[in-house]
Amino acid sequence: MKTYGGFLMSQIRHLSGRAFDKILREDGVYEFSGAQGRILYVLWENERLTITDISRLTSLAKTTLTAMLDKMESDGLVRRERDTVNRRQIFIRLTEKSQNLRGAYDRVSERINEIFYRGFTADEVAFFEDTLRRIVTNFEEASK
Repeated sequence: MKTYGGFLMSQIRHLSGRAFDKILREDGVYEFSGAQGRILYVLWENERLTITDISRLTSLAKTTLTAMLDKMESDGLVRRERDTVNRRQIFIRLTEKSQNLRGAYDRVSERINEIFYRGFTADEVAFFEDTLRRIVTNFEEASK
């Protein structure tokens, strides 16, 4: 049986990223991109995180993440902070500027979810998300 799941997920990822960026601009948000929004989201949900934590939560490679964080730091969205106990440990924190962008991100995310699930019943959404969680688990186990 020929399957298309991986191809379709890749296509969804690219199309949804473009749509997210388009809706951000339509909403007047120019401070960050959709890809940076993934990083901001996990930081909005947590007070501070290490690069390793952000990598795990966003599935971004550390090398990609480091370059993105450099840009976000120069744009005033995040700051690096050394741990007071372990000086080698560096945490990433939000700035006041990025904290003030949470509402815009939430509005855009809500619009993306409306597009994503248009025509789905609540049961279909639950089944779909359970299936995706199983796929994530499969890949997490395979990448260990």
